[in-house]
Amino acid sequence: MVRWGRVCGVVGVLLAIVVSAGSAIGQDKPDAPTPKTSAASRSQATSDQTSQGSPEFHPQQDDNPKRILGIIPNFQTTNDTPAVQEPLSVREKYVLAWHQTVDFSAHFGNAFQAALQQASNGQPHYGQGWGAYAQRFGAAEADQATSAFFIFGLLPHVLHDDPRYFRKAHGSAWSRIRYAATRTVITRTDAGTPTFNAPQVFGQLLQQGISTSYYPQQDRSASGVFQNWGINLAYNSAYNVLKEYYPDFLRIVFHSHKVRTSDPPEN
Repeated sequence: MVRWGRVCGVVGVLLAIVVSAGSAIGQDKPDAPTPKTSAASRSQATSDQTSQGSPEFHPQQDDNPKRILGIIPNFQTTNDTPAVQEPLSVREKYVLAWHQTVDFSAHFGNAFQAALQQASNGQPHYGQGWGAYAQRFGAAEADQATSAFFIFGLLPHVLHDDPRYFRKAHGSAWSRIRYAATRTVITRTDAGTPTFNAPQVFGQLLQQGISTSYYPQQDRSASGVFQNWGINLAYNSAYNVLKEYYPDFLRIVFHSHKVRTSDPPEN
């Protein structure tokens, strides 16, 4: 879809900023050693998390924001530390899918990409005007709901896979980029072993297949399904790189700001 191309363009600009920032700190002092976490403390953390009655999802206890730029959903990202390697429960997987679907940032993003598609006349069979915009927005909302259900809920539940993105957060810039990009096709089982990322790969394909039921008749084709499937997988790889480097970018920005504000005034 044209709208995915536009979104990828926006993400590409962000990636250029973030990766350049990550390269700038690549030679900084090494990370402090991660303190050992006892099995009892990990068990207590898991118990605290699963004992909540409300449908909340708090997978990260680190520096990963829940929303990138305050808009893009980032609920599934967590640093790769022993404290968070306990598998998600079935309920937590579906709650994650729910948050990916209903969070205000997802709706805002869908409204924005529908506007971009309208401005560029993407999928022209929708036409123009407020009615056409509403159809584009509705299609984006449906794409969001179906992809979240398959990628974060149903398939991880059935296949016993972990739908989270475990951020590498250390190493050379190239190793981190390579790691992030390949997480589109590599994930972890609930037991923690690497495996083919069937929820992401096949979840995207299922979503594209279902989308043919509400796209304009002229845009319903097998070639279109597979083309959009490939675009979405490429977009996900770029998005993973953004998630990998975004906390570094924030740390640099706020550190720089702190340095500037603490400098004594010039005479």
